[in-house]
Amino acid sequence: MSLEDQLSGWTGPSSDTEKDKQDRTERMIRQAIDSRAPFNNCSLKVYAKGSYANNTNVRSDSDVDVAVECTDAQYWKESEKGVHTPGKPYEGIWTPAKLRAELLSAMKAKFPDQVDSTGTTAIRINSSSARVDADVVPCFSFRYYMKHGSRDGTKIFKTDGSSIVNYPAQQLEKGIAKNKQTGYAYKKGARLLKRIENKMAESGTFRELPSFFIECLVFNCPDAVFSHSTWTERLRAMLFLIWDQLQGDEPDSGRWMEANDCFFLFHSDQKWSREDGREFSKAAWNYLGFK
Repeated sequence: MSLEDQLSGWTGPSSDTEKDKQDRTERMIRQAIDSRAPFNNCSLKVYAKGSYANNTNVRSDSDVDVAVECTDAQYWKESEKGVHTPGKPYEGIWTPAKLRAELLSAMKAKFPDQVDSTGTTAIRINSSSARVDADVVPCFSFRYYMKHGSRDGTKIFKTDGSSIVNYPAQQLEKGIAKNKQTGYAYKKGARLLKRIENKMAESGTFRELPSFFIECLVFNCPDAVFSHSTWTERLRAMLFLIWDQLQGDEPDSGRWMEANDCFFLFHSDQKWSREDGREFSKAAWNYLGFK
């Protein structure tokens, strides 16, 4: 098999069998929530997010992330003081602790002996022969008020007392737009780089990196990178650009963004660094024997 044929094969989505397992996992989580009486009096939005929802997942990263968003209470933040006038505070029963506790009970009832609640963020549902691993993420509606407009996301309250704001709808929207702009090559490129990362991690060639980080590296590649006629040429262009653009320290302007286009990709609180991106691209270049 030629390198081009191999790379082209690595751009494909999960197999039909894997997709069936993913869909079944999401469906069973929804059933677990629907059957839980306390949720009858709670406004919830249940939806897939992450690489599964964005169709950039590959077999080795095929777990399902499901957000369970309580919309009864909306948390907020303003870009500068005075941008937003606060409304009446929420006085209902759905606190972060109660939402997590009820979800944990629902998951344990549906998936006996397969629930791991030791994580600080998600409730983990371990896989079976008919399902993939899943992370159920309890969260609340969140709105970020800016000088001109606002941005809707979710706020996750971790068990260690900290919190995270995510923007899954924006990631989905931005991914669809970039995929169309690149002639539907962006998501294929993301899957290709994820499979290369998995192959290198499996062989011990390079350390394992988060799937989302790899997707973000591809997201920051200009659309022109995807205009080459072969996947060999596109991949060479992606890897060289990542290596070249991530030289040195973080610049004051033109900074790379996460795939949701809401947060900077590199900052002190991230689990990855510019060096990780540089070293990954160089290792992938050498792994594939590029000259």
